[in-house]
Amino acid sequence: MKKLTTIFLGLALLLTTTLVNAKPVSTNENLTAIHAINTYVDAITRGKVQGLNDVLDQSVKFSMLRGKTMLSFDKKQMIDFLKQGRNVELACTTNTEVVERNADVAVVKVDMKFENFTRSNYVTIANTPSGWKITNVHSVFNK
Repeated sequence: MKKLTTIFLGLALLLTTTLVNAKPVSTNENLTAIHAINTYVDAITRGKVQGLNDVLDQSVKFSMLRGKTMLSFDKKQMIDFLKQGRNVELACTTNTEVVERNADVAVVKVDMKFENFTRSNYVTIANTPSGWKITNVHSVFNK
């Protein structure tokens, strides 16, 4: 019985030491530039909106040039729109290209090539205090 008590005390001490020394989980560790772009691409092309809210800055602006008309949306409007198409995969091929990047900001071109046209999204991401966040998306349509 004494041996069993010693084993339990040893396990309790080991568990306590492990929990005390455990690294706190930071929500910002995954907010890299690559993660932000991949999350955005998954949302707009595959309808996978999980995590999108985390990579969009609170003041993000979406604009879309359709012909001669400029449409603008805020974060809530865009998330609501994308949730309507949840888990719907678009019939397009997607290509990403870094246009410009430094330690604080990056512009990434995300081309979505459909059968009859291409939608080019110019995505600006910034290295904010809470990780890399999408701050602006401008979309244009080309034949």
